[in-house]
Amino acid sequence: MRLQVQLTPTTQLVPYDHLHQLTGALHKWLGQNDIHDGLSLYSFGWLRGGESRNGSLRFPKGATWNISFFDDEKARQLLKGMLSQPELGFGMRIFEIREVAPPSFQSHHYFLTDGSSIVIRQKRPDGSRAYLLWDDPATDQALTQSFQRKLTAAGFSGADLGVTASFDRTYQNARTRKIAIKGTNHRGSECPVIVEGTPDALYFAWTVGLGELTGSGFGALR
Repeated sequence: MRLQVQLTPTTQLVPYDHLHQLTGALHKWLGQNDIHDGLSLYSFGWLRGGESRNGSLRFPKGATWNISFFDDEKARQLLKGMLSQPELGFGMRIFEIREVAPPSFQSHHYFLTDGSSIVIRQKRPDGSRAYLLWDDPATDQALTQSFQRKLTAAGFSGADLGVTASFDRTYQNARTRKIAIKGTNHRGSECPVIVEGTPDALYFAWTVGLGELTGSGFGALR
């Protein structure tokens, strides 16, 4: 299930590195939950409608925010929390929430990132992890395997696990982007992805996103 949230204008400047505050708001609305344990079977895009000014963001006309859960019950739990505590932060409040109908998925789908970037990493021999980016063809395999692990964790099997994910390297505006979360920089790719597989697997990608750290504001798709 995908919820689209409409927010009132800001009364305070919003720092660029505000993703952890969005994550905190989600946990507040969900109350006691286990979504931070294991793989994240949910995703959220970035706030839309912002203007950059003096190293910060402002939202003079409010913001739009997409939040998606594979588990509909978790989405309904989130909705209840939002209705009881509509404050997000930075002076913004929720004034409208609507459910977004999913596309009619077939055997492949062209996804754009929802304002966010896709993070995928590979372990080095010394135990550290290297960030894999959109312009490296080897990234597709890591992205596919990461997504297949999430499918398996959610109980999928058989043909659903034959899914593949690849970056569209013909996209002229693809770029890498460095984003900080609580002082840690993460490097991701802002580039459309092509996902091929069963309709159920494509719907799963639409809700949970691709790559790592989807529970922290990366990898959300639209």
